Amino acid sequence: MARFRALTKEAPEEPGVYLMKDAEGAIIYVGKAKVLRNRLSSYFSGRKDVKTRHLVARVDAIEWIIAASEYDALILENNLIKQHSPRYNINLKDGKTYPSVRVTNEAFPRVFRTRRIVDDGSQYFGPFPSADTIDTYLEMIKRLFPLRRCVDLRKHKEACMYWHIGRCSAPCIDKISESEYAVHVDEVRKLLSGDTEALLASLRERMVAASIALKFEEAARLRDAIRAIDEFRGRAGTEDKDPEGRDYIAWAADGELVSFIVFQMRLGRMTGRDLYRTRVASDESEALVDFLMSYYGPDRPPPAKIFVQSKGGEGRGDLDLVLAWFERQLGAASAILSPGDLPGERRHGATIALAAQNAREDLAKRRREMGDPAALAALKEALGLSHIPERIEGFDIAQLSGKHTVSSLVSFKNGIPDKKNYRIFKIKSLEGAIDDFASIREAVARRYTKLVNEDAELPDLVLVDGGKGQVSAAKEILDSLGLDCDLAGLAKREEEVWLPNRAEPVVLPHDSPALRVLVAVRDETHRFATGHNQRLRAAELKFGILESIEGVGPERAKRLLRAFGSLEVLGKAGVDDIAGAGKLGKAVAERLKAALAAREKGLGSSGEVEAGPTAPGRAAERGPGWAAEKSSKPDLPSE
Repeated sequence: MARFRALTKEAPEEPGVYLMKDAEGAIIYVGKAKVLRNRLSSYFSGRKDVKTRHLVARVDAIEWIIAASEYDALILENNLIKQHSPRYNINLKDGKTYPSVRVTNEAFPRVFRTRRIVDDGSQYFGPFPSADTIDTYLEMIKRLFPLRRCVDLRKHKEACMYWHIGRCSAPCIDKISESEYAVHVDEVRKLLSGDTEALLASLRERMVAASIALKFEEAARLRDAIRAIDEFRGRAGTEDKDPEGRDYIAWAADGELVSFIVFQMRLGRMTGRDLYRTRVASDESEALVDFLMSYYGPDRPPPAKIFVQSKGGEGRGDLDLVLAWFERQLGAASAILSPGDLPGERRHGATIALAAQNAREDLAKRRREMGDPAALAALKEALGLSHIPERIEGFDIAQLSGKHTVSSLVSFKNGIPDKKNYRIFKIKSLEGAIDDFASIREAVARRYTKLVNEDAELPDLVLVDGGKGQVSAAKEILDSLGLDCDLAGLAKREEEVWLPNRAEPVVLPHDSPALRVLVAVRDETHRFATGHNQRLRAAELKFGILESIEGVGPERAKRLLRAFGSLEVLGKAGVDDIAGAGKLGKAVAERLKAALAAREKGLGSSGEVEAGPTAPGRAAERGPGWAAEKSSKPDLPSE
């Protein structure tokens, strides 16, 4: 660090580009700066976030190139990123040609997907955001418009199979004239350009003409085409009747991982969605500039308006440079806006919010898919654990005034939930008393006594929800069983980490990957315990209501709930059905139905809603990428 601090003092006070290299000499990051000395000094002074610390730890050498202006630095940075593909820069590989639909320049044109642009007079539609989008259009074109399929149009004596099934108009055997064929091609052009209103008007006009001419098969085909296009238009995306082209760009970040989402609006309709996953070491404003420079290019010019999730703070000036690049290099006059720039247009904020939600969900999916080995290694180092905690088991206690006390056990493998190993312990030793320490002792003893007896795999780390007292209670049991698992407690108030035999807690930085793992496990134990406790309370409420009816005891109450599932369904059942399912006399069934009707009336007037027997607990809030899913198995094993 001292070497780099000295080096940055030698950097010029000029705009330019800097290149960071690792020990092997590979370029791992390229950045631009208005003033090189100031920008480079910022990496090695003050407190930095996780991704910056991660980058700096791998830097072995720094070089710089002076540019004539900040704009020239932006262009040079963009070129170097594309040339070297540094690990910690956004690299969307935008040099590739995006797929388009080609309408060939022939007497009887073909329509197909292509990535090659041939200057032969053919017409191209796109580029489209993905091959899947094009396939949707092409499949509709094949069904609705009988264009030729063969690559070389030659005269034949007999038509191919496609003519017999109505998927080709067979110009090869002169079944259609060039002018009639051109009508179909013009309709395809309208569909691909998004001009569906004109297309539908044309199809309706032709359908009426065919019907008048008694060509009922042709009229029926056109009717089906109109219905299909209407349905496709309804599924194609949101509509807002604004014909101006717009893109909406949002993102979600977690450490060095970033997911970008782009929603494309054309002719008042959302026509596509692009998703890019990348890693960055830059801040939000720099990452946005890099993304815009990589995403847009000659084969994908920017639209008139680009709405972004946020313009950032210090990076606002860089966006002006991007707009200048759009105009000079791409010939596009665009505006970069945030929803707040147009306060009267709420639709823009709603679309950006939807894009941001998509980005967060993708980031969470990435975390689930890859686990988090770097965070687990950081956790081992931060707490001085004996092993990297590949398997973590967490405990939490839930109760209400001493009733229905349960302990949840959740298991994480490589930093992600391992739900098949979740368990619920109904605490049996308290007899209505409130004692979290005793509850922890019982749950830990029951879990690990069983694992020891079965010679099963033990966790690398046991995490309890709580502080010094809860850790001591769990430690007492682990010691008595002769286990040397690492143990920690996470206290909610200040997110303090308590370790056995330590008088003071360990306080981790709030942006620490190690703390993120602990919080994810603790929050999941809380969600799981609270949800099960609520289900027990809801079940008791239902049994209490039924057992309050004279002639209905515990067994009959259970039988009725098993048969009908809920009090609401039971209350709507007939007297004979209630009597048969619960093996009740008719008079008892009538009293029960009357009581449930009175209850329903009371709930209706008060506005209260009763929780169902399987209503899950409300998930605790967690950071992006750590939203644990509700279990797909509500009745998990109890021990």
